[in-house]
Amino acid sequence: MSARAGADKREKLLEIDELTVRIPLRGGDVVHAATDVCLTVHRGEVVAVVGESGCGKSIIASAVVGMLPPHASVEGRVRFYPHGKTESGGSGVDGGAEPIDILARRRMGAGLARTDKELAGRKIALVPQSAATFLTPVRTVGAQLKETISVLGSEHTVEGLMRRVKLDADVVAQYPHELSGGMAQRAAVAFALAGDPELVIADEPTASLDPDLTMTLLGMLREIADSGVGVMLITHDISELRDSGIADWISVMYASRFEETGPAQQVLEAPASAYMRDLLAALPENGMRPMPGVVPSLTNLDEDYCYARRLEEAGR
Repeated sequence: MSARAGADKREKLLEIDELTVRIPLRGGDVVHAATDVCLTVHRGEVVAVVGESGCGKSIIASAVVGMLPPHASVEGRVRFYPHGKTESGGSGVDGGAEPIDILARRRMGAGLARTDKELAGRKIALVPQSAATFLTPVRTVGAQLKETISVLGSEHTVEGLMRRVKLDADVVAQYPHELSGGMAQRAAVAFALAGDPELVIADEPTASLDPDLTMTLLGMLREIADSGVGVMLITHDISELRDSGIADWISVMYASRFEETGPAQQVLEAPASAYMRDLLAALPENGMRPMPGVVPSLTNLDEDYCYARRLEEAGR
């Protein structure tokens, strides 16, 4: 059930607790990619992570799908609560056992995709920003989707997945370069759904789409959530969150840390943080008031840096 059906029926699916990621660079510099990030996704919910480009949003997705750089320093916990049992033998929420600790697997020297095949691409699926990151240019969409279904041992058919994401049947015979941006992103959703995931992470999936296609794709993600799947949507576009009404909860990220988390309507209409209020004021329909100060680099960022510091430096 989603948050729209009542908070008392919400079933936890993903829990991120004080995730801190530091990525060392050559020369001694360090990127502060995430700092004390806490986030919970329940089944049937869409949780949006919103913030300016470069604030660290995508690193959260990388932590969940086991794609953090191997040399990154990582603290905190990322726990996944699947139904049933995984190939590694652990029971999920139905069995009352402990959740799967994704970061613990990383600390043992292997990423999620290598240590639990049933999680990567099956119980947790990623919809990337660009179809070019997952589609092979020299094979048709249908051939690649058929192979994915086979590898995952899925009961889905290519035709069934095409219908679910509202793509015409003739798309299966097309090559990736023949697809429009909207078609490619819907194909990405089809690939993500092939393994019947319990959690879908959509990382800036509408970045290259026009407004109409954006609403179509977001509506599709909302339908997926309403079917009982948890969805984490990463975006920099506040207008699309407001206009689509897709999100149940919103976390607002700035300079590697969350400034605010709350029910979507509350965050969009009566935000508690100065940062979110300034983001809303910068929208065209609100007068496009410039954001104060300068966006900080995450490289060698002060440990205690927050938006209040930026306001102080800007004289506000």
